[in-house]
Order: sequence, then C-alpha cells, then structure tokens
Amino acid sequence: MSPRVWLITGASSGFGRALAEAALAAGDTVAAAVRKPDSVADLVAAYPERAWPVQLDVTDDARVPAAVAEVLDRHGRIDVLVNNAGFGLVGAAEETTAAELRDLMHLHLFGPAELTRAVLPGMRERGTGAIVQLSSQGGRLSFGGISAYSATKFALEGWSEALAAEVKPFGIDVLIVEPGAFRTGFNKPGVLKFSEIGEVYREALEPVRSGLTGADGGQPGDPVRAAEAILTALAAEETPLRLPLGSDAVENISAALESARTELLKWEQVSRGADFPAGE
Repeated sequence: MSPRVWLITGASSGFGRALAEAALAAGDTVAAAVRKPDSVADLVAAYPERAWPVQLDVTDDARVPAAVAEVLDRHGRIDVLVNNAGFGLVGAAEETTAAELRDLMHLHLFGPAELTRAVLPGMRERGTGAIVQLSSQGGRLSFGGISAYSATKFALEGWSEALAAEVKPFGIDVLIVEPGAFRTGFNKPGVLKFSEIGEVYREALEPVRSGLTGADGGQPGDPVRAAEAILTALAAEETPLRLPLGSDAVENISAALESARTELLKWEQVSRGADFPAGE
C-alpha cells in the first residue's frame, strides 16, 4: 500500500494519538487536527517531514472547510479521515440538560458529518478513501447514566451505516470502531464530564460515576494494539463496517445482540400481527 495522507481529529491523546503514531511508523503522513497545535509539538519534531498540526475545534463548523483545504493544499489529497475527537458525559436522561445534549451531539455527530462532507468530493474523484468513525461499545448498547453519550454514538453509527452504503460504489470504505474500556484519558477527572445529579437518581448513578473514574489506569484495552487493529482492518481486502475493540466490547456487544434477538423472537407474532391480513 502506497503512503497515505491521514487527517485525524483529537490527535493529541488517546486513540487519535495512537493512530497518528501508528500511521507515521508505517511511513504515512498525518495532519493532526487539534485545538492546540502545541499539544502535538513532539510528534511534529519526531516526524518533521510527515507530521504537522492543523488547528481545529471540531464543533467550529465554519473552520472545517479551511482546515480541510489546508491539508489538500499541502498534500493534494486526504486518504483517511479519522473522526476521533470526543469525551464522555455521565448523567441521568431526565437531568442532562438540552444544552449538554446538543453540545455532545455537535461534537460526536455534526462535527464528524461536516468533516466527512468536506473530504468526500476528493475521495470520490480519486475513487478511493476511508472514513474512520470512533464510536464506542456505547454505540451498540447502553445503560443508566450514559444516555447522552450513547445517544450521540448511536446517531453516529446510524448515519455512518447509511453513508457506507452510499459511498461504497465510489471505492470509499467506512469503518465504525467500537472500543470497550481502554487506557486512554477518557476516564480521567476533568476529561470525563458529569451532569448534575439530584437526589432522585443519586443512589443509582453514583456507582456509575465512581466506577468510571475509578477504572482509570486499569482498563484492559491497549490503545497501541487498538491502532494496529484499525490499520489491519483498513488494509483488509474487505474492510468491515464495524470493528469492536477489546474483549469487553466483544462480550458486551455479543450479549446485547443476543438479548435483542431473544426479545424480537418473543414478540414476533405480535409484531407481525400489525400487518393487514393477507390479501387485503
């Protein structure tokens, strides 16, 4: 595979950083989209010819076309777009504010959609390309306390599944990545955000809050191995639509799918009974 040009959001840490390092190690070029260019100064210093920062806040829709244009002006193409920037939000559905939900949806769906729209014309013209959407196991299943986070990831996955069908004829792959618990900065205090919890939901949600923050540093997933898995999926003859990462993600998603199938079959006759009778 010839050297590729990557545009990676949230490239200063976590999966974005691990992917940037893996791509650079493979001989590719990386445009590291970050809010603060200094956050990737060491990466640029290590690969001065193939790594450079692009200042971008993913929620700044007006800035997206210019950021993409900078990459195209410098390299002539974008082969892989990685929509990675994001954070977690813990809170009860009733108590999460409309502003909190809108802001998270902008970061996890509207921003990635804007970037995807900006890079697709060039990919279609060349007849090749890949869009990597960093979702989560929380994009396939949910539990109390992460309603807003799961809502945004479910939305990203639905949008991306339709996108994949639309762009496949143009030689463009869409890869939805669904990590479990990994040793990134996701669970760190100050990174993981919390809605205000009132007395009604405190007993139910405090264990969720403490469990997520308490897991920091002990997660089973290795971001370096995750990046290797993503590169392997992109290099495959047929890139998968979805790639769960980590044993916990595989187990939890498998259980959720089995539960959904069991419920579907249990209510199958009632569901089918909503049709007009045959012949009418």
